[in-house]
Amino acid sequence: QVQLVESGGGLVQPGGSLRLSCAASGSIFSIYIMGWYRQAPGKQRELVAIIDSGGRSNIADSAKGRFTISRDNAKNTMYLHMNSLKPEDTAVYYCNAAIRRNSDSEITMYWGQGTQVTVSS
Repeated sequence: QVQLVESGGGLVQPGGSLRLSCAASGSIFSIYIMGWYRQAPGKQRELVAIIDSGGRSNIADSAKGRFTISRDNAKNTMYLHMNSLKPEDTAVYYCNAAIRRNSDSEITMYWGQGTQVTVSS
């Protein structure tokens, strides 16, 4: 069984910063693409940032210049560093990972349970 657990969300004032973490645990052979998504009330879930196992990343235009994605492959953990936060960044943030559980298994997409980020004064 594989679990993704997000942490680091909370309430922050506009202009503030947060760091989200996503830790993968369980039976893991290899982790490929990992990503952060977010869903605001009444809106569809949207991609925020993705990163591959080699550290190559892509950031959504809405977060470019403010958010940075990184990962520690030794710890099976991914991070989202969020700076200059705006009220429109308020959402539930979810992590996602493409994981192979053993050398013979297929790659499966897993989701975390989400962590709330609220940007408000």
